[in-house]
Amino acid sequence: MFPSSSPETGRDQWPDGPRPQPAGPSRGQPPAPRGGPAVDQDDRRERSGPRRARRGGEPARRPDDEPGAEPDEEAVPPVEVRRSLAVAVAGFAALLGVGLVLGAQTSGPGHRLPFAFIILGVQMLYVLAWTMAMRPPAVLLVAGVSVATAVAADTAAVQTDVAGLAPLGFVAVGGFVLGVLGQLVRRVDRVRVTDSLGGTLLIVVGVVAFGTLIVLSRIPAGTQAITVCLTASGVALTVARLTDAVAPWPRLAPQVPRGAAGVVAGAMVGTLVSALLGSYLVTPFTPTRAAIIGLVAAVAAVLADLAVGYAEAGRLMAGEPPTMWIARHMQGPLGGFALAAPAAYAMCKLVL
Repeated sequence: MFPSSSPETGRDQWPDGPRPQPAGPSRGQPPAPRGGPAVDQDDRRERSGPRRARRGGEPARRPDDEPGAEPDEEAVPPVEVRRSLAVAVAGFAALLGVGLVLGAQTSGPGHRLPFAFIILGVQMLYVLAWTMAMRPPAVLLVAGVSVATAVAADTAAVQTDVAGLAPLGFVAVGGFVLGVLGQLVRRVDRVRVTDSLGGTLLIVVGVVAFGTLIVLSRIPAGTQAITVCLTASGVALTVARLTDAVAPWPRLAPQVPRGAAGVVAGAMVGTLVSALLGSYLVTPFTPTRAAIIGLVAAVAAVLADLAVGYAEAGRLMAGEPPTMWIARHMQGPLGGFALAAPAAYAMCKLVL
């Protein structure tokens, strides 16, 4: 049987002529998109690459295409903590503290010179260690000016009629100005004068800071304040270094061979020792007052010691060659006592 209608019904008949072509590009080229700005083919090739398809047909972004993505930094191996060196530095800090405390006991009315000579010896060690470690442009010039500043500060602390810090402040300013002017005179060092300003200031101010102990020994209850503060500082530095030799954790920085446990333990033990000393001293000392001034001195000492470690790590990371090892490791305890000295003077004035 045949269908009632022809299969050709409803269909367009083939035209006799060629099919009409759309107006636009020539034959063989794809038509341009109807909407949106034209995209150059070269711009498409310059993209970062093909995108992976997600579920649902959406292209997945690669981690490189995400905004704000930063490359992972390489892990820096931590610096090894040398236990024997930490124990040696702890021993040096203990000996330095004992020497300063015993030297303060020799001071009395009309007998300031023995303690002044002890302070001068510590100042010479400070100048040697810090100039060798920081290496300012004119090392000999800065060292000579610092030694002259130390002698002038000690003389002013002993000879002035009224015990105060004003003469020491004038000496510090004069020593710093002389150190800077001496480096400006040398042509070869003018380029590095800006870099040396901080080093010269630290060395000059450090030697003058030790002179505050002589001034403190001349005021009432000053010798006892020196005993409490310097004992707390020496114990704090010693305990902090010994703790680093046993348990240097948690590491404060990979490049610094110090641990937070030592810093905290040193400050706490130093405060405890100062409170015990305060219970044996006479009025105006009490365990509470002694603990307060001992805490300030101990924290100042351990933080200064820690800052020296960070500074040394920064110099090594900058590519500077290391200097004499004994000077580098003496620098921390000396800097800690140099900062504890004016802290002791300030707390004696404020608390006692």
